[in-house]
Amino acid sequence: MLSRVANSIYWMSRYLERADNVARFINVNLHLMLDLSVESASQWMPLVVTTGGESLFRERYAGAGSVQQAATQENVLQFLIFDQDNPNSISSCVRAARENVRSVRQSISSEMWETANKMHLTVRSGASHDGLREAPYDFLEEIKNASHLFIGLTESTMTNNEAWHWARLGRLLERADQTSRIVDVKYYFVLPTIEYVGMPYDNLHWAALLKSATAFEMYRKKYRRIAPQWVTEFLLLDREFPRSVRYCLTKAEHSLHAITGSPVGTFNNPAEQRLGRLRSDLDFARIDEIIDFGLHEYLDNVQSRLIDVGNAIFGSFVAAEPAGPSHQTQTQTQTQTQTTRPAPAEARAPGASSP
Repeated sequence: MLSRVANSIYWMSRYLERADNVARFINVNLHLMLDLSVESASQWMPLVVTTGGESLFRERYAGAGSVQQAATQENVLQFLIFDQDNPNSISSCVRAARENVRSVRQSISSEMWETANKMHLTVRSGASHDGLREAPYDFLEEIKNASHLFIGLTESTMTNNEAWHWARLGRLLERADQTSRIVDVKYYFVLPTIEYVGMPYDNLHWAALLKSATAFEMYRKKYRRIAPQWVTEFLLLDREFPRSVRYCLTKAEHSLHAITGSPVGTFNNPAEQRLGRLRSDLDFARIDEIIDFGLHEYLDNVQSRLIDVGNAIFGSFVAAEPAGPSHQTQTQTQTQTQTTRPAPAEARAPGASSP
C-alpha cells in the first residue's frame, strides 16, 4: 500500500473518533449541568482542557481577561463544535476526516464515503443555525450516531486487509488517548473542593466520566457501585471493555503487527517497539501502584508515549526522512493536543481512597 494512502486511512479514523469523543463529552456535560447547581465555567473549562485547546481558547476568547470568566457555555460550545481555527473542534475533525476519506475512496467502501460526506454536510448545515448553541442535543446525537455507523460500515463492508488494519490502528490509538484524558481531567479539574470527595456530587461526576466513555452500564455490571479507584481501573486497565486504554493498545498492536508481518512480541521498527513497550507496561500495571505513583503523572506519561507512538508510525511508514517541524499538519495536530498541567497535592485524595 502507498504510504500516502495508509496515512490518509489512519487519520480518517483518528479524526472521526476524535469528533465522536468531543460530541460525547459535550452531551454528557450538558446533561450533568441539569443535576448540578454550580458556576458554568467550573463545568465547561475542563472540556477545553480535555481536548488540549486551553492555550488556543485563552487566546481567542479570554484576551486580557480571565479564562475562567470566558469559559461560558456559549463560548465553549462554539469553540468545541464550530470553531474552524480549533483543529480539535467537531467541525475541523469532520472536515479533515472527509478530505482523507475522499482521497482514499478506492481503498474503502462507497457506503463509508457516503456516511462521511453526510456527516460533513450535517456539520456544515449546523454551523448556520444559531439555535444549536442553545440546545445542541439532537445535533450531537447525529454526530455520535454517524461515527458509530462509520465504524460499523468499516467492520462490515471492508475486507480485513492492510487498509482495514490502518483504519483500526488509528481509531484505537485515538480512543486510548481520549480515554486517558477524560480520566486525567476528572481527577484534577472537576471537583471544586476536597469536601465533595465521596459525596453525591462527586459520584455524579464519576458517573458522568463513565458515560463520556460509554462505560456506565458495563462498569455497573462489573462493580455494582461507583468508587473512584474502581472507575479508574476499569477505564485504564480492563482487559475486555473496548474503550479502556489497555484494550485499545492491545488491539492496536495486533493491527500494527498485521501491517508489518512481524510476530507480536517482537519489533522491527520504532513504532512497534514503543507501542509494544507501552502495552506491556499496562499489562503488568496495578491500580494501587498507579495511584501511589500519582495518577496525573502516570496519565501524562501515557499521553506523551502515545504521541511518541504516533510520531514513530509517521516516521516509520510515511515520512521519507525523520519527522521534524516541517512535516505535515496532521502529525503536528496530534502533538499540539498534549498539555502540561500542575498536579495540586490536595487533588490526589479522590483516587487515593480505597473503594
